[in-house]
Amino acid sequence: MDISAALSSRNLATTKTQVDAFNKTLSGAGDVLEKDDFLKLLITQLTHQDPTEPMKDREFIAQMAQFSTLEQMTNMNKEFGQLAGILSTTQALGLLGRTVEIVDEEKTITGVVEEVSGREYPQIYVNGRFYDLERVQGVKE
Repeated sequence: MDISAALSSRNLATTKTQVDAFNKTLSGAGDVLEKDDFLKLLITQLTHQDPTEPMKDREFIAQMAQFSTLEQMTNMNKEFGQLAGILSTTQALGLLGRTVEIVDEEKTITGVVEEVSGREYPQIYVNGRFYDLERVQGVKE
């Protein structure tokens, strides 16, 4: 069954936005170790170390510095993602009332942007349908 036939264009756009956001969170999971994993490894290492040869201060300090760097990079990545979402939304809002050319599969659609929807992954409403902002090929006055 084609889901696009069962949903209105607004509901279809909302559903697509939610699915895309979910897929992006899934693509972030996998083989990548995060700060919680690093901390668990460090605690496990400290718990199971040989009492006759404890971890040297330099090693411990180096690992804590790595953990701190990892945490800062994670926070920066999150903030850059939020900034990218704000920039995309601002760009979409700038298209309100303007004529745009949109690439939809193999055809080009021209129309006026009537509405903007979504925050992180904004969509524009043209000719009775929502389109991803990244499909905009050109803008006219």
